[in-house]
Amino acid sequence: MENIEESPADEQAQTPPERGLLHIWQSAGPSAQLPPERVLLSRPVLQTALGEHHGLLLTQGGLVYSFGELLWRHVSVPVSAPVLEGSLLGKTVVHVAAGGFHCGALSEQGNIFMWGENTAGQCGLTEKGAAANITVSEPSPISVVDNDVIPPAAVRIVDLAFGREHSLALSAQNELWAWGSGCQLGLVTSTFPVWIPQKVEHLAGRHVIQVSCGAYHSLALVRSLPLKNYNTQNPPEKRERGQSPHYSVTEKEESFTVDGGHYCPLGVELTEVMTEETSQRRRGPRRRLQPRGRSAGSSPGSAAGLCPNSEDGKSNTKQKNLPVGTRLEPDGLTERDGSPKSHPLSGWRSNKNSALSDERELQNLLQKLSGHSLETRDTSGLGDTDSLSSYTSDDSCVSSTPSTDLLTSSYNEESSITSQTNKNSGLSVSYSSSPVCLEDVRLSLEAEKQALQGQKSSSLTNINQRGKASTNRRRSLPGTPTRGSPRQRRTCACRPSSAGRVHSTAPKEAGDGLPSLDTEVWSWGRGSEGQLGHGDQLARLQPLCIKSLKGEEVIQVAAGSHHSLALTAHCQVYSWGSNMCGQLGHVNSPVTVPQQAKLSEGLRVWDLSAGQSHSLLLADGDCVQPVLLYCGQQQEPMTVQSERSHRGQRSHHRSPNRAESYTVRPTLLPFCMEMGYISSVCSGGQSCAVLADHNIMGFISAIHELASRERQFYCWLSSVRKLLLTPLRNRESASSSLGEPCTHLFFSLCESFARLSTLIGQHSTSLTYFLHDVQGCDVTSLPLLTHTEHFLDIYKEYCSSVGNFQVMGGFQPLHKLSLECLGSQQTVLAQLCVSDQAVSGDVDLVSMLYWPLQQLHQYSRVLLKLAACYDVLTTEYQSLHQGCSQYESLSSSLLRRKKEAEITFLFWKTHSGKTEDLRLAQRRVVCESSNRSLTLQNAGRFSNHWFILFNDALVHTQGAIPSQSIFSTHHVYPLTCLWVKPVTEDSSGLYAIKITCPEESFTVVASTPQEKNKWLRSLNQALDQVLGGGGQGSSPGVMGMSRTASYTFTGEGRFKDAQYTGGWLAGRVHGRGTMKWPDGRTYVGNFKNGVEDGYGECIIPNKVLHKPDSYQGHWRDGKIHGFGKYKYASGEVYEGCFSDGQRHGYGMLSSGKLAKNSSSVFIGHWVHDKKTGYGVYDDITRGEKYMGLWLDEQRHGTAVVVTQYGVYFEGTFKDNKMSGPGLLVSDDDTAFHGEFSDDWTVNGKGVLTLANGDCLDGLFTGEWSAGLKVVGTYTKPVAEELEHKDRNSLLRLGQYVVPAGQRWLCVFDECWSRLGCDAAGKGERTVAWENIAVSITSARRHSPDLTRSQTKVLESLELIPQHGVPVTTANYDNIRRYLIKACETPLHPLGWLVETLVTVYRMTYVGVGSNRRLLRQAVLEVQGYLTHFFRIVRFLFPGLPDDGGIIPEPPASNGRHDSNTAEQGSVLVVSCSSLLLPLLLPRLYPPLFTLYCLQEEQEEAQYWDRILRLNKQPDQSLLSFLGVQEKFWPVWMSILGEKKQIVSSSKDACFVSAVETLQQISTTFTPSDKLLVIQKTFEELTQEIKPMLQGEFLWCMDDLLPLFLYLVLRARIRNLGAEVNMIEDLMDPNVQHGELGLMFTTLKACYIQIQQESTT
Repeated sequence: MENIEESPADEQAQTPPERGLLHIWQSAGPSAQLPPERVLLSRPVLQTALGEHHGLLLTQGGLVYSFGELLWRHVSVPVSAPVLEGSLLGKTVVHVAAGGFHCGALSEQGNIFMWGENTAGQCGLTEKGAAANITVSEPSPISVVDNDVIPPAAVRIVDLAFGREHSLALSAQNELWAWGSGCQLGLVTSTFPVWIPQKVEHLAGRHVIQVSCGAYHSLALVRSLPLKNYNTQNPPEKRERGQSPHYSVTEKEESFTVDGGHYCPLGVELTEVMTEETSQRRRGPRRRLQPRGRSAGSSPGSAAGLCPNSEDGKSNTKQKNLPVGTRLEPDGLTERDGSPKSHPLSGWRSNKNSALSDERELQNLLQKLSGHSLETRDTSGLGDTDSLSSYTSDDSCVSSTPSTDLLTSSYNEESSITSQTNKNSGLSVSYSSSPVCLEDVRLSLEAEKQALQGQKSSSLTNINQRGKASTNRRRSLPGTPTRGSPRQRRTCACRPSSAGRVHSTAPKEAGDGLPSLDTEVWSWGRGSEGQLGHGDQLARLQPLCIKSLKGEEVIQVAAGSHHSLALTAHCQVYSWGSNMCGQLGHVNSPVTVPQQAKLSEGLRVWDLSAGQSHSLLLADGDCVQPVLLYCGQQQEPMTVQSERSHRGQRSHHRSPNRAESYTVRPTLLPFCMEMGYISSVCSGGQSCAVLADHNIMGFISAIHELASRERQFYCWLSSVRKLLLTPLRNRESASSSLGEPCTHLFFSLCESFARLSTLIGQHSTSLTYFLHDVQGCDVTSLPLLTHTEHFLDIYKEYCSSVGNFQVMGGFQPLHKLSLECLGSQQTVLAQLCVSDQAVSGDVDLVSMLYWPLQQLHQYSRVLLKLAACYDVLTTEYQSLHQGCSQYESLSSSLLRRKKEAEITFLFWKTHSGKTEDLRLAQRRVVCESSNRSLTLQNAGRFSNHWFILFNDALVHTQGAIPSQSIFSTHHVYPLTCLWVKPVTEDSSGLYAIKITCPEESFTVVASTPQEKNKWLRSLNQALDQVLGGGGQGSSPGVMGMSRTASYTFTGEGRFKDAQYTGGWLAGRVHGRGTMKWPDGRTYVGNFKNGVEDGYGECIIPNKVLHKPDSYQGHWRDGKIHGFGKYKYASGEVYEGCFSDGQRHGYGMLSSGKLAKNSSSVFIGHWVHDKKTGYGVYDDITRGEKYMGLWLDEQRHGTAVVVTQYGVYFEGTFKDNKMSGPGLLVSDDDTAFHGEFSDDWTVNGKGVLTLANGDCLDGLFTGEWSAGLKVVGTYTKPVAEELEHKDRNSLLRLGQYVVPAGQRWLCVFDECWSRLGCDAAGKGERTVAWENIAVSITSARRHSPDLTRSQTKVLESLELIPQHGVPVTTANYDNIRRYLIKACETPLHPLGWLVETLVTVYRMTYVGVGSNRRLLRQAVLEVQGYLTHFFRIVRFLFPGLPDDGGIIPEPPASNGRHDSNTAEQGSVLVVSCSSLLLPLLLPRLYPPLFTLYCLQEEQEEAQYWDRILRLNKQPDQSLLSFLGVQEKFWPVWMSILGEKKQIVSSSKDACFVSAVETLQQISTTFTPSDKLLVIQKTFEELTQEIKPMLQGEFLWCMDDLLPLFLYLVLRARIRNLGAEVNMIEDLMDPNVQHGELGLMFTTLKACYIQIQQESTT
């Protein structure tokens, strides 16, 4: 026996621990129980597990000890000296489990170790042994692998449960895994044994909470699914679950023919080969395992895990006498001879048969009594034997299973462990302490059986009612031999075994972390004794929900050998299955469905376990210390036992029967009080064990007291809900009796009561789980501490609902209704009242429904007790003390609320009448001035004033006589909008309080200083409570000056009848809020000092157009002021600046849509809601665009007009029409310069110049489009003057245009305004930077959907850069980068400026404005932008030099150098174009470049024609044509890295790199970038020429121009003339005369050369 160490003597605790004390004893009933044996270990025991005749102990530190008959090691270990499982050292075991004859341990990592009997595969395919091993002597790991996932993953196990021949494991994912043999596995398989753990697919998708195993059946506690899923979970079994448990045999026979799912199918046939193998495999070791040299039999008649349809062969007399090796066929019973040589005890058959014939009469009698088919026994006569140990398991009192396992018992009854067996005499009956005796039970069963004798339809659902028809039907069903006697191991699956186990054992809700009470119990396996609870004795191959337990809030299940137990949250025990020894705790029938155990009054069970023939319950009694309850067989006097034992041995046979003496209800075990505080119970075989703790420093008793009180509280709540609230709520006359308002309040009360009840049920269940692992759990994990807020909210809600119902007077009609409805239940209900609540037997509903509030004080008291067990500095103490304070504070607060509700109810009762409209459920009276303690200042002598302070409002009634409840008017002032300020006492001696409301203020005067202080304190406390404080009040006059509240204005003014929700300050709206008027007006935004101020959004309905106006923007002093967007109901949209509610400054007005008759857009300057100043008006309908000055909504001053037909006009306007001198140019260059009197109407002197240069000078009248009348002189110029004339006419354009520097001043003024300047350059620089930072910050706050990159940019712009220091080359780049970021962000004032300039520019020059005659103005406008923009930048960064100034920089700087100043050191020239043009021009580029293209249209056509023609030539021909010297002709070209010679026919092969570089000029925007492209082209050209020439060389223009001409031709650049002109107009003047200027001149020369190239 390697790796097994017996506990040395010195390890036996000299001073045993005070926690985890283990007591073990043999079950024999309370009358003659053997004294419990104390197991002394040096470490506290965390968990114990009991098998048939062995047990396991788990101690602190993860050590595992074994004791009992360890047959797989041929040793017997006394419980007083358990041996340590050495091979598990270092594995940190957290849970142990014991099956019938095998063991298991679970490590902290979720790994399983198993050892013991393995004949049925119950130990799995261990790593240490092959599948053929019938025993595993040492703990061996087995792996649980989920093959449904890819890749297969190891499953972490959190709980184990074992039967005799099967093992179940619960995973961390709450799924069930099984291995071993038999239908009790719940697997979809017909091959046994199952060596490798497999998932129980029938429970897949379910949340399994706990699992427990009987001998041959299994139970699982499962969280319920929603009803819709429950009904479809198991379609084949739906019919059975829907049937009544009481139906006839005939009905069941018909149902069997229809639905095969009602019974366990045949399963696996036992073939001869299997019989042979099983016999050989099991026979050998059994002989070795006899401690006293006795022989052992084998079990040839049963294969591992067969699930017989005949339910263990019950009621089948033929099957009882089957010879060895018999196989049962599905269509009948067929005998097949086995090999007698394989059975050494084959002679036992004749012995058995003779015994059977001798006791036939006795057998028939007992069959009538119990309905169990009986079996002769071996020499010990004590039940069937099991597969490994052949041990006498004392199963006769629980098993009706016939032993087709042909095994002999191998032990005598002198053994102390097996000596308390039950004999079959039935002559000497010892009565239990229960009221019902066994004889009464037997007589009643006898009478019942006789009454039903001969009836074919006798109910199968009652295990005690089996007739002949039942026997015949069962015989006709297919069956197979069964395994031996049922022995079972009580699994402690519901009990946490260490700190890491709570999550797996306690059912947790997904949301709040408290245990779920909405559970179901599922069962499967053999059901011969009704232990599955489905109302029959059929087996189940798959898990099936026990319907009768659904909704019973089961929190724990336990399985005995042949019976099952379920514990509910109401501390009730349901039991079903075998009751031959009274182990069910009741004598109700049928026992095939769950029935409540008969518990004495006042006992509340909270833990249970089931053994072979007994049940052990742990319950709360009258005291805090738990008590043990026992139900099962009773122990007889030893003399009678011995006599019967010897007699049984002589006769060599026994038949099972009920225990001669057993309890019919759970009875108290008196010795439990000496064990201390028991935390859990365990049963297995004939043994019982408990774990107890000593009460150290009162800690254990405090925990038990808390749990006990909570369980008692939950039972009380459930009873009140069941007896009182639910019947009253369901009563149809409730609404009429209570009245409509009280009915709603009563329903609300019932709902809050239900929520409280649910919480307490979950809490009591959680505390029960906590007690199971009180050693391993941290006290700070108590739900009272982890879910404090949840508890406080539920209790507050409940207290409010009861108080509201009381205030509205609901209890009086409810009491009458209860008297009508409940009737006889009144006495039961009165018992639920505590002693001081019931008066003369009557039920005080008010006190009863307020009683739950006392539990808060109990929480506080117990937490204080627990805190006293810890040092003050520990976190446990802090947590407990904080929780104690919170619950005590809430308890006091709710008691105050209760008192307030009572006072309010009495107030309304006294002052009923006209005040009823003030009576609200949530409203409470704080104080009132009916004794004239408070009156209005300066009130008349004969006027009466009555003030009532409620918790939500101050009511002022005038002309009132409070005692008679008569008053004329009353005003209600909500406390949310009430400001209270004490008036300092002056010489007048008045004790005054000033009360401010949104629309009025008044002063009240108290009669005495005490009254003043009382009212002031009450007002402040009420205000504090309303505003979310604790109701304690604060310093007068300070509290709640700024607050958020809702109010409806009633007085005259702008806000009349408006409803406001938002911020307040001292009685005035202030901060962000929403104002809604009855007519539909709505304002959402900021207020200041009672008016709109800041950003806000407003909607104003238009009753005429039935559409609203809307505005989004800034306000000041209640008017629209600042920048905003106004959408008119007519469809117009104005976006721009406002001042005092009028459009003022820059703005854009869009009128209508394109589909309407008058679509137009105006963008420009506004003054007092009228167009005044420069603006652009695009009349989309007429196809005209006006660009000029305005005055009072009329065109007035110099302007330019262009039309969609290409007509260009510039001149003066007056009174909204053309008036005075002007210049009109048509699309074909016909021009008129003269006097105009109306739009497009000429009247006066003028000169008409035709396109060919002819002139007509004289007096003109008429409209341009209709025809002109002329009196004048016609002049035809000579050829030499023609070109001169054209040039002069072009030069005359622009003489009537508004100068570029005077345009869009309103845009720049708005930007200055945003920087905090009154005018351009007039303001504080620091203020400007602060305004920038504030605008960016507020924009970030009001834009929650910004991306991460946008947020980072805004964060960087919030930082104010260094702006006062002199600019150097080092920080110049910082300024440039800052400006780039600012201009890309519209939220920045500079970004807004750029965005607006782009808008106005596009509005001017896009569409109709794309007229080539506007090019010069467009260029000048861009330059004007730069000038104004540079002024703003210089204001922000004063260190920048003037336009064209220089910044010294280190010689190594990368900036462009001016060679003229190289001697004084390198300099950087700063100009507005170099700094700002890159920011503006890319956005202005499309309209501007379009104008350039239109201007150069004719020249461009000539250029492109030459380009196409000249590019037809090969390279060498073109080079020769252009006059390029041959030394510059390339010889080789590179194609994909391969050099190829250029031949005469090669095309586009020369200078490819330079050509591609030059083509990039079209992809750039700014002149500086285009110049850089030209520079790179020259560099590329030079790089390609250098290899052809030896040494250095310098370009001369004669060599360079032809080569560059070739590059321009091959580059084929469209619109090159536009590119050249743009560069020339906008390039930085500082580079015109340098190297770049020379390169640009070369490009321009090439363009002109190509354009003028001869076409011949």
